[in-house]
Amino acid sequence: MASASQHRLRKRMLKTGHFIGLFLAMCVICIPGLWVVLNSFRPTVEIMAKPPVWIPNELNLDHYRAMFGGAGQGGIPVWTYFTNSLIISVTSTVIALLVGMAGGYAFARYRFKGKAMTFVMLMATRAVPGVALSLPVFIIFGRTGLIDTHLGMILVYVAMNVPFTIWLIDGFFRQVPKELAEAAEIDGCTRWQAFWKVEFPVARAGIASAGIFAFLTSWNEYALASQLTRSVSSKTMPVGLLDFTSQFTLNWGGMCALAVLMIIPALILTFLVQKHLIAGLTFGGVKG
Repeated sequence: MASASQHRLRKRMLKTGHFIGLFLAMCVICIPGLWVVLNSFRPTVEIMAKPPVWIPNELNLDHYRAMFGGAGQGGIPVWTYFTNSLIISVTSTVIALLVGMAGGYAFARYRFKGKAMTFVMLMATRAVPGVALSLPVFIIFGRTGLIDTHLGMILVYVAMNVPFTIWLIDGFFRQVPKELAEAAEIDGCTRWQAFWKVEFPVARAGIASAGIFAFLTSWNEYALASQLTRSVSSKTMPVGLLDFTSQFTLNWGGMCALAVLMIIPALILTFLVQKHLIAGLTFGGVKG
């Protein structure tokens, strides 16, 4: 009897410790985001106050009004930056997904000479930090006229995302039994129809999660974008944060307001595809 009571007590303590650990982890993850959102509504005096003001005394939309205001009022070309980010991120994600699907499917389904070495070399390119390649990329783009263009940024982000996309999609297609496609071909489907009507729907959740990761990588990337863009016509939203800096001051409120605008599309997209995202991550997590 005493042993059963101790077992229940131990189980309850473990459960309580589990919830406390999750709560602390969530705090660590959420506090920086909460700080950004709160500061976007706080007056600059409170943001810069010493000692810090932890509980806001006043919330307003001044930083948002100034950001969308004209030149001389703290305004920046927000919609142009947003359009640039959207064009570059969506285009690079679509291309990376198409290439990643073709590559991932080939690695998952076919045998060819040098397959293992090719895969390792492809993954090795992803291990190199993007910023380490900024100088050679800058020189090449400078000679080919791709500096400060949408096309240049799209090429860079496609190169960044393709290895990771191939790796993810390869794992998802390995989980789809080959027998499904073979049965479809026996029933009269061509190889392409077997892929499109049978294998693709099964792996769709995994492909969606790969697309989300590729989009978020392109949407949030700063280091390369700051090196390869120069004018308003090509700057993305992360680079637009620099518009709130000057030689001696930083407009923290304005930077936080723009950061909140950057977060909103990513949150909406993640919310819309969360079902596929969770299913895709679970699908890829059970591979052997």
